[in-house]
Formats: sequence, C-alpha cells, structure tokens
Amino acid sequence: MATETEIKLSLSARSANELAKHALLNGVAPQRQLLVNTYYETPDNRLRNQGVVVRHRQKGKQCLLTVKTAPELTAGLARRSEWEFPSRAGEFDFSQVDNGSIRTLLESARSELRPVSTTRFRRDSWLLDPRTGVRIELALDRGWIEAGGRREAVREIELELLTGSLADLFALVADLQASVPLHPEVLSKSERAHRLLLAQPLTAVKSLPVPLAAEMPSIAAFRTIVLACLGHLQSNEKGVCESEDPEFVHQARVAIRRLRSAIRLWQPLLPEEFVARFDPLWRDLGTKLGETRNWDVFRDETLPILGEAFPGSDLDRLARHAVKSCANSRRDTRKALRSPEYSRLLIGFTAAVLGLTAAGAGKLGVFVPPCLKRRAKRVKERARAAAGPDVAARHRLRVAFKQLRYAVEFFSPILSAPHLNRYLQAATALQELLGRLNDLAVASQLISEALPGRKGEAIVHWLAIRSESLLPEFGRLLDEFQQQRAPWKVP
Repeated sequence: MATETEIKLSLSARSANELAKHALLNGVAPQRQLLVNTYYETPDNRLRNQGVVVRHRQKGKQCLLTVKTAPELTAGLARRSEWEFPSRAGEFDFSQVDNGSIRTLLESARSELRPVSTTRFRRDSWLLDPRTGVRIELALDRGWIEAGGRREAVREIELELLTGSLADLFALVADLQASVPLHPEVLSKSERAHRLLLAQPLTAVKSLPVPLAAEMPSIAAFRTIVLACLGHLQSNEKGVCESEDPEFVHQARVAIRRLRSAIRLWQPLLPEEFVARFDPLWRDLGTKLGETRNWDVFRDETLPILGEAFPGSDLDRLARHAVKSCANSRRDTRKALRSPEYSRLLIGFTAAVLGLTAAGAGKLGVFVPPCLKRRAKRVKERARAAAGPDVAARHRLRVAFKQLRYAVEFFSPILSAPHLNRYLQAATALQELLGRLNDLAVASQLISEALPGRKGEAIVHWLAIRSESLLPEFGRLLDEFQQQRAPWKVP
C-alpha cells in the first residue's frame, strides 16, 4: 500500500498552454502519455458509500488496476491510500490489497462491478526537485470525463509529493500561483464522473458535524474544524458563481462566519501573525457575501411584503433599485471568488493551518468548558442592553450569540449533557428571531439609501413598528434561552 499526497488545481486553457514556459519547469523534460481510465461501481454504489474507488487505467499497452480511498478534497489537498498493480481490462484480482476491511468490501462487490464512467486525457508530467531531498511530480491533464452519455472537460494539474514534506508541496503551489492562476479543486475526477452520471443539479451544501474527541489536542481540533469550514465554503463556490439561487451565497457566508468564529475561539492559542494575516482577508470576503445576502433577502422576502403594504410608484422604483443592486453585488462576489487572490488565500491558509503545532495547547476536553463559559458570559452581558429599542445593541448581541452557538455546535460531539438538544433548540429559535429583527434593520438602512428624504420615511417607520411588534417575542425567547442549563461542565 502507498499513501498518495497530492494537490489538485484547475486552470484556464490559456494558463494550461503557458504552464510549460514557467521558470520552475525550465530544463525539465516532460513525459507525455495518453491515459484512459474506466471507473467501476456496483448498482447500489457500495464502493462510493464506503469511500473506495476502483478503476482500470490504460497507459499505452499497459493496464493497471487501481484501488484508492476517496477522501474529500480540502483546498485541493488529498491524502489517501492507494494500491496499484498490473491487470487485464475487466479483471479484478484484489489479492494485493493489504487492508483487510477494504479487501473484504472489494471481494463482496467483485461480481457486481460494472463500468460507470471513463476519463480520457493527455498527461504532460514533469519531475521537479525544488531543493535537496524534495521531489514532486507535476502532471497537467487535459481531456474529458464521460458518463451517462454526457461529457465534461478536464483541465487540471496534480502535484504529487514523492519525497519531502507537506510544506514543500504547498510552497511549490505558491510559487506556481505567483505567475499562473491556479484554483484548488473541490472534487476528484471520480466524484465529478459520478455527478455527471447522475446528471446531478447544483445544490447548496450545508455544514456537517465535525468529528472531535475530548482527548485530541485542541489545536488539532481547530485544524479539523477550519478545514471542514473550507470544505463547506468550496462546496458552494460553483453555485455562487453560476447559479442565481440565493442559498449558495447564504451557505458560503455561513462557512466563512463559522471559520472566523473558530479563529476567535482559538485566538489565545494561535500565533499572532496567523490571526493578523488571515482574519482580515476572511472578513473582507465575508463582507462581500454579506452584502449580496442582504440584497437577496431584501429582494426576495422584504419587497413582497412592502409591495402589499405600499403599492405604488415608489415601490416600483425601490424594486428596480433592489434588483440592480442585487445583481451588482452578486457580480462583485463572483469576481472575488474567481480571483487569483481568493485561490492564493485558500492555499496559503490551508498551508498555515496544517503547519500549526500543538505544543502547549492542551487537550480539547480541558479547553472547551472555560471557552464556552466566556462566550455565554458575553451573551448574558449584551442581552441586558438588547432588551430595549437599541438596534445596535441587538446587533451586538446577535454577533455574540452566533459565536456561542457555533462554538456549541463545533463541540457538540464531546458535550454529552442530556439537555444539549434543548439548549440548541432554544438557541436556534432565538437566533432566527434575531435574524428577522436584523433583516428589518438592514431593510430600513437600504430603503433610506434608495429612497432618501420623505419618500422612504413612511416605509422605514412601518418597518420600525414591525420590529417593535417582535420585541415581546424576543424577550420571551431570550428568557427561555437563559433558563437553559449549560451543556458543559463549568469549573
């Protein structure tokens, strides 16, 4: 068994043509091959469900049988087990797979394996030696994926670490990105083939629980959480850039909020330069997504209500302004996600996160209770000021509350208190109402900008009355939440 460590990055046709001229490849002779891969699966997708990929690769006259585990990509990085050995097309001898559970799975599926997709591409590869003791293979793949009678282009590079450290691999990517626009891939070829086979439409992806254990080092937990946040963000990238569905923007924004909340939770344990470098970059990107989200909510949820209450030309003018502003904001957001700066941020942040050391950080189980206690105390302090008509105070409470709720969600795998579900239910109800109040406050601000003077005053006043009508419910939900027992042990 070999462990494959590689980074996958997509690039434009122009960049692919110019890659061979890169200074890092000067004097290095490329090897050119035509690779034809056939992927196999059972009718019930048994292999995919267990994170295993089986393929035959035709490389010239040679046929290779490959078995891989299939981890999710994070900023293009994949680390997985791989077995590869000579074979004949359509034959499956798994005797050399030395992992017992995987071999048992393969043997049980052998008679049901059927070809489900193919990839056919030309590979130009270079062996690079950036420094003594480091060897990395750079492969440029250009061709097609075919599945279910459909075809999708492949144009990507893979950088596989042969010898050296993970830091060396990321350093080479950063050197390449300095002159060639390269974006970390979120899907492997086999995953793209599966989606093509099923003709799956783009759908927004929500965050998933992160596996944590009380005995793991707290920095290791931070690494696991923020890399999951990156995966959440990248799973919605394509939808933000290609779809009008506002849920993609919403989920991408949530991913960045969760990521920044994690940075704040662990800030006392993180290097100052790490926080100073990355938090402002994520804040700026989150702000762009937030502006687009605000216009989406205003256009799709607030305007229809206002249209019923205030029919007339001013609302028509406001609607046109909202549609235009929403389109402009979405264009700016897409530009940000397609920029080389964003691609470099994904690579640089991932490299920095993987490079963090756990020295002196302690165990997660020790870190969690005082951390959550501080977040809960901040919510309690801000709740006193938010009970009145002060909109800014409610916004500050909402920010503190989100940070607390994200923290509880992060740590829920190690919070075994029986009242955890009740705590989260109360938190969810309160956060939803705070969100409604925030939407009304944002709508008032947008209307004041779009309809200055008296034209917008009546609408803003009407929105203020609606906000006031929600305050009793807000007070009730806040009391209900504060009566919940903390689902952690507080020393």
